Amino acid sequence: MKKIFIFIAILIIIVAIVTIALASYQSKQNAIKAENAEYEKYKDQEVNGLEVATLINKSVDKNTKNEIPKDEKGIFVQNDTNSIEMEIYLEEEDQKYELKMETIFDGGTENFVQYYGTEKFKCSKIEYHEKTGKIKYILFEQIKTS
Repeated sequence: MKKIFIFIAILIIIVAIVTIALASYQSKQNAIKAENAEYEKYKDQEVNGLEVATLINKSVDKNTKNEIPKDEKGIFVQNDTNSIEMEIYLEEEDQKYELKMETIFDGGTENFVQYYGTEKFKCSKIEYHEKTGKIKYILFEQIKTS
């Protein structure tokens, strides 16, 4: 009788551990999906410069909270789990500029909004971290109107 009780107790413990592990995994996956959805909703969509500035602020904040280090130029060093890199391609008088989010953030997103707040941008590329599936890179390109 004692052996059956021990066997049932061990079985219950194993089932509980597996259930908790599965619930934890599912919770992490849901959190990743929710975090990615904040960016994925912009894929192939036109947005104004104000929304781009908001995403820049959000991305810099996430990198800061995740303690992503910066290089000597003040650019976040990408890792393989939770860093976010954002680039913005601008066109001015037949000149093309590729700006990192840190450059815009350090120059003041208010200035970016002042000059590009009503300009249209399109999110043309999103990449993901292989390890975690989290957003790794996002690209916004200015849409030139004729």
